[in-house]
Amino acid sequence: MSAPSSTGTGPGLARLNSLPRPELVKKLLACLDVQRWANEIADNRPYESDTRLYEVADRAAAELSESEIHSALAAHPRIGQRSTGNETSASWSRREQSGVDADDTKLAVELAEANEEYERRFGHVYLVCASGRSGPELLEILRSRLDNDPVTELRVVADELRKIARLRLARVIEA
Repeated sequence: MSAPSSTGTGPGLARLNSLPRPELVKKLLACLDVQRWANEIADNRPYESDTRLYEVADRAAAELSESEIHSALAAHPRIGQRSTGNETSASWSRREQSGVDADDTKLAVELAEANEEYERRFGHVYLVCASGRSGPELLEILRSRLDNDPVTELRVVADELRKIARLRLARVIEA
């Protein structure tokens, strides 16, 4: 999953470059709830292109520590559970999980059981970049990851956080 391939300096990027730092950091924390990551992106402004912005974001996300990963996970609901609230992150989460049919009770039960098994095994919520994926696909991915060892799974989670951050960062530029 990659961000738009724009190398331009459109109005969205100009707006991002000109936002007051506290406002930008707040928007960035909705993308990935890691203060160091948000600070690094804010501190490297101005960006001459979207490509450069994504490079900085990816580099900062590649350096996520275990504690940053766990902190970021706290901002994400379980797959199959709708985020509540009006904050940006909750709204984006609902949009990203829109492929999960809320009326499919069999799938809801299977997801709940698999989420519980995953959390017992790894000690944190199952996280996957859900955008564009169906509920059955998300369940299949969850089950396949149960065979990972904890170190491998943490690397997978970090990469999923990076993918989600990229998608959400594109929304910040588009806003």
